[in-house]
Amino acid sequence: MTFPVVGMVGGGQLARMTHEAGIPLGIRFKLLSDTPQDSAAQVVNEVVVGDYRDLDTLREFARGCDVITFDHEHVPTEHLKALEADGIPVRPGPEALVHAQDKGVMRAKLVAIGVPCPRHRIVSDPADVAAFAAEGDGFPVVLKTVRGGYDGKGVWVVDSAEEAAEPFRAGVPVLAEEKVDFVRELAANVVRSPHGQAVAYPVVESQQVKGVCDTVIAPAPDLDEDLALRAEEMALSIAKELDVVGHLAVELFQTRDGRILVNELAMRPHNSGHWSMDGAITSQFANHVRAVLDLPLGDPRPRAKWTVMVNVLGGDFPDMYSAYLHCMARDPQLKIHMYGKDVKPGRKVGHVNTYGDDLDDVLERARHAAGYLRGTITE
Repeated sequence: MTFPVVGMVGGGQLARMTHEAGIPLGIRFKLLSDTPQDSAAQVVNEVVVGDYRDLDTLREFARGCDVITFDHEHVPTEHLKALEADGIPVRPGPEALVHAQDKGVMRAKLVAIGVPCPRHRIVSDPADVAAFAAEGDGFPVVLKTVRGGYDGKGVWVVDSAEEAAEPFRAGVPVLAEEKVDFVRELAANVVRSPHGQAVAYPVVESQQVKGVCDTVIAPAPDLDEDLALRAEEMALSIAKELDVVGHLAVELFQTRDGRILVNELAMRPHNSGHWSMDGAITSQFANHVRAVLDLPLGDPRPRAKWTVMVNVLGGDFPDMYSAYLHCMARDPQLKIHMYGKDVKPGRKVGHVNTYGDDLDDVLERARHAAGYLRGTITE
């Protein structure tokens, strides 16, 4: 029997963990990576080092692959259309992926299909930002470059037209949005296959620190059952309407007046789904592999009452391995996932998962472990 080859564009930790999920299934991976030192390039057997923005490189990489997928959304849309014209399955396809690449396109489509979003529009200059603010409740206003932003990059909260100049220096369109009065951020993760089978993971709470995901709690505590169901149905509807194949993360605001609004979309495994590696019957990574190969999807239900993921960020203590003795001895149930990255302050270098029946205990264990690995906790 010949097992398929999945071509993964991008060599970050998402590719690394997707490859890990494919190993038990006997799935072969081929990786297009920026450098041989990238997270996934350290563990995947067949690595091509090249520029994903070059069409000839992409075409050569795609030879021998049964399907192409991604650990980021930055491959030019026209290149993906060229691969499809060559007969290479691209999942998610370019017509879907553009909604995760371009925030302006995403907002227009979501509004067209009736999905609730913050008030927004494309703005042309700081004076236009002031006009947008005046159309609503005034400043502050959130500004986003329509392409390229992540982990808080490409996002500004401005309090005046004078503060609004910087986003326009990037030379790309700028999206203005109202600053939503929200009580917390949620995420609805779903996976959809080419023939339309889809599964939904429990809605999670995602806690951010300085624009970077810090903690994810699965399921979101004290979330009204009807609101949770509405969020899952919304995510499944978006996946269907946009014809997404693979994993879709729908990042949400839960407002003070009881609504949910879509913040961002990601069409790949997502930080808000890392808990599923140890906390779900089938992880987001395993289901993404199944989806892009059009295999039957796995059960997304949680294994425990609560699972908490905390990101391990780089700090001033580079020797994280020496901290394993303490962490593992203190919590034998702790699951540590490291990405093979050089430790730099603020950089995501790994995450920890904990689970159990007592949420306070699970949270404390996860935060202690992440802090000890980083060096901010020493006992």
